[in-house]
Amino acid sequence: MIKILIADDHTVVREGLKQIVAETSDMVVSDEASNGHEVLNKALSSDYDVIVLDITMPGIHGLDVLKQIKSQKPALPVLVLSMHPEEQYAVRVIKAGAAGYLTKESASDELITAIRKVSSGRKYITSSLAEKIASDLETDAEKLPHEFLSDREYQVMCMIAEGKTVKEIADELYLSVKTISTYRSRILEKTGMKTNAELTRYALQNSLIT
Repeated sequence: MIKILIADDHTVVREGLKQIVAETSDMVVSDEASNGHEVLNKALSSDYDVIVLDITMPGIHGLDVLKQIKSQKPALPVLVLSMHPEEQYAVRVIKAGAAGYLTKESASDELITAIRKVSSGRKYITSSLAEKIASDLETDAEKLPHEFLSDREYQVMCMIAEGKTVKEIADELYLSVKTISTYRSRILEKTGMKTNAELTRYALQNSLIT
């Protein structure tokens, strides 16, 4: 029996996932978590075969949760299930150690297939994500500006592009306003842009936000 920890801040999503899993005979939802801190506490103190993790959750960002889990329990498969399109986070989460990436628009049978596959120690990579990973290996000259950002810089850029203020971002990431302002300066420098409006336009053009 595959024991699953479901981590999502929306009750309706968790209930939906439990219903999907309940229709199978070889897996069970052992526990659930609604924020980043809860995921980490449960993942590191109990035994699960797979964690199904949302990338955008309160407390600790899902990307940071993933990195902490993989640093302390590297063999534990984490399948990221996100509302964000592959363009936004898929390559980054795979590089951070995720066993797979699915959007919440995926069919329920695809989710079950993915859980079975990652629980056996393999990766679940869609054909479109495989292409993105291959293109990520291109030379620096062929990369887009946002691909040179660190994971934290990238998170901050997306949040700025979504219209959040420096203070709102600082509160959400549990960082100081000064630190976020420093990240913003680095982002503008690395991307060659000058304003938040330019960042927003760029993010929309490259499907980094919806």
